[in-house]
Amino acid sequence: MTTPARRALRRLPLVLWLTVVWILLWGTLDLGTLVFGLLVALLVTTVFPLPPVTTHMVVRPLSMLRLVCYLAVDLVVSTVRVSWQAIRYGPRTSAGIVQVTLLTDSDHLTAMVANAVSLAPGKFVMQIDRAHRICYVYALGMRAGGEDLVRREVLALERRIVRAVGSAAELELVGRIERSTEVEGKEDA
Repeated sequence: MTTPARRALRRLPLVLWLTVVWILLWGTLDLGTLVFGLLVALLVTTVFPLPPVTTHMVVRPLSMLRLVCYLAVDLVVSTVRVSWQAIRYGPRTSAGIVQVTLLTDSDHLTAMVANAVSLAPGKFVMQIDRAHRICYVYALGMRAGGEDLVRREVLALERRIVRAVGSAAELELVGRIERSTEVEGKEDA
């Protein structure tokens, strides 16, 4: 059982966020805007309560920092790549759609991967087949045979996200897949 105090404490971040949004919408920070923002936020969270969301995500700060840095670098590199494609090829720039089967089965991680892929210019997730864990990724500037590169990039991004916020089971799954890939790579050499 949850007590009213616990429910109120769980709602506090949302109330604070809604109050900040209220202040930003009004464009002024004064006592009246703050008080009415708090009242509106309390009213909204009371009348329209959000259902409880349970996840098994664990935030790992160092891995999260690595993920953020990777996304920042990817944003710059992708912007340069798309700019070059536009300058070099103009409207004749090639593109393709690649089917990528994700490793994990989490709705939250799938959404995070789709958003992270779509963050930088040049790629975005067009569709997600939830039942089969498939993302259809549109990639600008893709050449013939470039499907494997897009797949590897998306799966590497998924592994980074799992390392940053995945559950212990998802982390173990990704670790097993990485170890088996390393073994296959050594056997091929």
